[in-house]
Amino acid sequence: MPGLSVLVIHNQYQQPGGEDAVVRAEVDLLRRAGHRVLQYTRDNSDIAAYSPLRKASLLAATTWNRKTYADLRALIREHRPDIAHCHNFLPLVSPSAYYACKSAGVPVVQTLHNYRLLCPAGTLFANGRRCEACSQGSANAIRRGCYRNSRLQTAAVSLMLGTHRLRGTWTRSVDAYIAPSAFCRDYFVTAGLPAAKVHQKPNFLARDPGRRTDNGDYALFVGRLSPEKGVLEMIEAWRRLPEVKLLIAGDGPLCYEAQGAARRTSGRVAILGQLNTEETAARIRSARFLVFPSRWYEPFGMGLLEAAACGVPAIASRIGAIPELVADHRTGLLFDPDDFSQLVERVRWAWTHPAEMDEMGRAARQFYLRNFTAEKNYEALISIYRKLLPA
Repeated sequence: MPGLSVLVIHNQYQQPGGEDAVVRAEVDLLRRAGHRVLQYTRDNSDIAAYSPLRKASLLAATTWNRKTYADLRALIREHRPDIAHCHNFLPLVSPSAYYACKSAGVPVVQTLHNYRLLCPAGTLFANGRRCEACSQGSANAIRRGCYRNSRLQTAAVSLMLGTHRLRGTWTRSVDAYIAPSAFCRDYFVTAGLPAAKVHQKPNFLARDPGRRTDNGDYALFVGRLSPEKGVLEMIEAWRRLPEVKLLIAGDGPLCYEAQGAARRTSGRVAILGQLNTEETAARIRSARFLVFPSRWYEPFGMGLLEAAACGVPAIASRIGAIPELVADHRTGLLFDPDDFSQLVERVRWAWTHPAEMDEMGRAARQFYLRNFTAEKNYEALISIYRKLLPA
C-alpha cells in the first residue's frame, strides 16, 4: 500500500513512558516504509504554564476541545490524510479529534494502550488493589480522586467518559481499535466494544537492539514508579535477598517513597532515575534478568519486549498480558502478583541457576524474532488500515 498518508494524533505524557515510545516507533516504521506521516501532538507538560483560568477551562475541554477540533479540521483540509490513528487523547486532545476526522471522511483507528475508556485512571487499580468499580459508574473514582489524586480532575475525566458513552462515541466514531494483546482485546470486548472492530496487534521495537554478549551482576527493573507496577512491594521483598543487587531505572509518583525504601536495604537496591533510550538498553543488556512485578492488568509490557530482544530473561507477575510475553520456565519465570514471597523464591532460584536462565534468555530472543520485529508489525498494521480504506 504505497504512498499512504497517515495522521497520527497523540497527547504526550508529562513523564515519558512506554506509550510515547510505541507512538514514536510506529511513526518511524511508517516513514521508513515510504508513507507520509502527519503528526498532531499536544503535550501535557504545557499545562504547568497555563493560567488558573485556562486550567479551569480544561474541565470542559477534556470532554470536547474546540481547539483540537478546529486544528484537525484545518490540517485535514490542507493535507488530506487517508487515515487517522489516535493514541492518547487525555486531556488536551479529547474525543473531539474523532469527530473532526469523521466529519471529513477520514477513518479513525484508536490504539488501546490502557483502560482509559473504562476507568478514569486508566489502570483498573486503586488503593493498592485491582479495581473494576467503574463498571457500575464513576462515583467511587471521583470520591477517591483516582485520576492524578484529584477529585476535580477525576470528575472531569468521568464526565468525558460518561458523555461519550451516552453519545455512542466509542462504538460509532471509531472505525477500528488496536489491542496490544489477546488479554486486552478480550477485556474490552467483554466490556462492550464491538468485537469486529477490535483487532489484536502487539507492540514492537523500532530497531533490534541485538543480543547481549555477557551476563551482569545485577537484576533490573525498568518502568514507571507507580503503585500498579508493584515497585514498593518489590523493594520490600528485596530485603530478603541480601545476595542480589537490584537496579531500578525509572521515575514516577512513588519516586521518593522508593528511594526511602531502597535506603533500608543496606545498599542492595539502587534507584537510577529516568534513563534515556540508549542508557536503558545498555542496562538491560548487562542485567542478569529483568524483574517485572506489575500488580495491574498489564495490557502489554514494553520492558518485557525490550529484555527479550536483548536475550535477557524476565521474572514477572502472572497477570494480564504478561503470560503472553513470558513463558514460565521457557523464556523466564512467573509468580503470583499478590504473593511477593514467590518473587523472592524465583529470584533466589534464578540467581543460583545462571546456565538455565541464560538458556531462557536465548529462547526469549528467538520468541522476539519470531513475533515482534518491525517487519512483522508493519504487515499487521497495514492489514488493519487496509480494511478501512476503499478497495
